[in-house]
This record gives sequence, C-alpha cells and structure tokens, in this order.
Amino acid sequence: MTVDSALPLPYAITGLATLIGRVLTINEWAEAAKIPARTGGLMSGELVERVLGIQGKSWDPWTFADLGRIAEVGREALLSADLEPRDIDAMILVTCSPYEIMLDQDAFRMARELQLPDDVVPIQIGAGCAGLARAAALAARMNSRNALIVTYNAPSRITGDLEGGVNPIYLRNYAHPLGKSLWASAGIFSDGAAALVLSRNDDDRGLVLYSRDSQSFGDEPGFTDPLIHHFGGGSRHPYGTPKAAELACYGMNGPAVKRYYTQGMMLNHAALNHALPGYVDRVKRIYTHQASPALVESFARLAELPADKAPTNARRFGNLVSASTAKMLHDDLYAGDVANGDLICVSVVGSGPERGAYVLPLNTAKIVQPATGEA
Repeated sequence: MTVDSALPLPYAITGLATLIGRVLTINEWAEAAKIPARTGGLMSGELVERVLGIQGKSWDPWTFADLGRIAEVGREALLSADLEPRDIDAMILVTCSPYEIMLDQDAFRMARELQLPDDVVPIQIGAGCAGLARAAALAARMNSRNALIVTYNAPSRITGDLEGGVNPIYLRNYAHPLGKSLWASAGIFSDGAAALVLSRNDDDRGLVLYSRDSQSFGDEPGFTDPLIHHFGGGSRHPYGTPKAAELACYGMNGPAVKRYYTQGMMLNHAALNHALPGYVDRVKRIYTHQASPALVESFARLAELPADKAPTNARRFGNLVSASTAKMLHDDLYAGDVANGDLICVSVVGSGPERGAYVLPLNTAKIVQPATGEA
C-alpha cells in the first residue's frame, strides 16, 4: 500500500478556544425542523436519530449570527496563549460557510477585529471537515513564529431558516441532483467554532501529513467525488439565474462519504504509523473527525483504537465540521484529561476530497473555558 509522507511541523499548540451553540435534543430539533417523511407526515426525533445516529445538535442561528462572535473566539485563543495581537505573524481562516462569500472578506474582517498587524496576510481557506489538516499542512510550509488558525461553520444559518427550523429549500428541492437527501445536511452538520495558536518551538515531535487523493487513493485510482456538492452562487450558476438558489445547497453523496471516510482514515492511520511508529501508544489522545457516530465507531474498530484513547462527540453534538476535533481537545484540556507536554494527534477527512493528520505537543499558557450559546 502506498503510504503518505509526513512533513515536520515544528510548533506547539499554545492557545485554544472553542464555541458551540445551544445544544438541542434531537426531538427538539426535529420538532422545529418539520422534515417531510417519505411515508407521509413529518419525521420524528426518533426517526432522525435512527437515520443519522445523533441524539443532539449544536444549532443556534442567533449565537452564530455574526462574525464578531467568532472573533471573540480568536481573542480567547490569544488569551490562552498569553499573546498580544502584535505577536501574531500569520493567520489562517478556515470555513465552508463564510458570512460574506466573495473576496475573502471574512479573513479581512477577522484580522481587523483582532487588531492584527497590517502586514499579516489574511489567508482564507474554503474547506469543510478536513480544513484544520490543510491549515496545518500550510503552516508547515510557512516560517511564522505564532500562527493563529480560526475555524467556524454555521449550518443553522446556511441550512436553517434563521428561526430555529430548516430552510424550506433543504426540504423540497427538485433542482439539486441530491435534492431528496438535502435534509440530512441540515440534520447532521452542527454549529461550531475554534481558534488555535501554533507557536514555533524546537520540539521535533510535531508532524503533519496531507493528501487530496486525486492521483491515487492508496493503491486505487484517484478519488474524484467532492463528497459535498454545492453548485450554485458562482460563475457557473450565478445568483439571480434560474435554479441558482436551489443548486446553492450542500448535498452529501452518502455512499462516497462512507467509502472515503473509512478508507481515508485508514490511510491516515497507516501513514501515522509509518511516520511515528506505534503512534497510538505515543500520543495521549487521538481526535478523529466526527462525521457521524456510525463512521467514527467503525473506524475505531478497524484501527483497534483503545476506547480511552479516541473520544467522540458526534452523538452528543452532531458533526461540528472542522471544529469537531478542536472541541474534543478543548473539553479534554479543560477537564484535565490532557495537559501541557502531552502529545496529541488529530486525524481528519473531508470534502474536496482531502484528508490529513497532525501530531503536536500541548503548551498552553492558560486554559479558558469552552464557550456555548447559553454563556
């Protein structure tokens, strides 16, 4: 089997902050969502749970209404790292649901809100669930002293109706090729944000691996399905033209997602073992992307990961997209289950497709409390 090569990642995680929205039970969410059932009537929370496997969701279009609240997460990460804005010399913003979709305005506004120096280049990555791996791979190729990575996604505002329910275009859509299953995007994806500060150090244990899998997928031909299909709103189907709005929906190709997650995570696992033999025993925690409870649990069994080594939050919160692994890390750090000096591993796959993993030591100056919509 072809094994991906790893790059040195000479950083430590020195700052960390996270935010999720108000957490609803799946019954509360289903009652507000009013998803048509194929057999007639509306889907109950029990039926949604049976299909998606989740028992709750971070779903809060009010907390996630503006980029300003996300900027507060960035400030908390700087506080956690005991750094001032002037100490940051690189910023990478990762999102698949920007508040303004053109000209990287989210990144420019974030830099302004955080009062970063004007010579800090605002880098905005339009990425989904594997966005932090892409950001880490980019950081490995940069010469920054302190890099701030901010990631966020607000499905309640993209797939929701802004009043706690689901956007009707995700419930009845006959133009999108995946129109019949669009409701599942609203169902599985949840609101989340995180910010990490990576500070350069002399610790040689940090590493990152990354692959798009377009030329080859392990020993198989390249994987070309993007997993998430969103066709509208760009130059191909500009807003204001027929069906552009219907095509501007996040549609999941379920069979492709299942295949790519399972095989991609195993490829990450093999590459990590090659780069850091026995990595499972050498790291304190392994944070895997929380695509869905079934996929997460299936990979853990295939990779024979000890239950106490790989936590999960998909059943409780849904898929927090690129913030899911950072949320688990932050909760562990706040609870004292990981501490400075520990080596942690993050392994993810996502739309693109793309996948990757990174191993980094922890060295936070302060531990800030994980934030929620209730706070």
